[in-house]
Amino acid sequence: MAVIILADAQEDLLWLQEYMLDKWSEAGWLKAEDEIFEKLALVDTGFLTGASIPELASVGTFEYKNVFTSHHKLVYRRIDGDAYVYAVAAHRQDYPTLLMKRLLRSLN
Repeated sequence: MAVIILADAQEDLLWLQEYMLDKWSEAGWLKAEDEIFEKLALVDTGFLTGASIPELASVGTFEYKNVFTSHHKLVYRRIDGDAYVYAVAAHRQDYPTLLMKRLLRSLN
């Protein structure tokens, strides 16, 4: 099994890093980064499965999952045992809009 961070989610991580380094501190970013990758490691092992995304579950799509850190939401989907990360969002971001843009783009 592997965790594959898709290009959009990589951009999210870089944006979050830049934002946190500017607004908070290097220590704050390093702590957040550790939390993100610890959660993804748990997803990779299968120990943490996350919850279906309510907006998608309401229309019958259950394969996309949310997992949370203290400050971030991670959206992933498991395909053939691998976890594909679609988005990494701060809790204060407009999450529904980000989610819909990403998932609609991934369907094309």
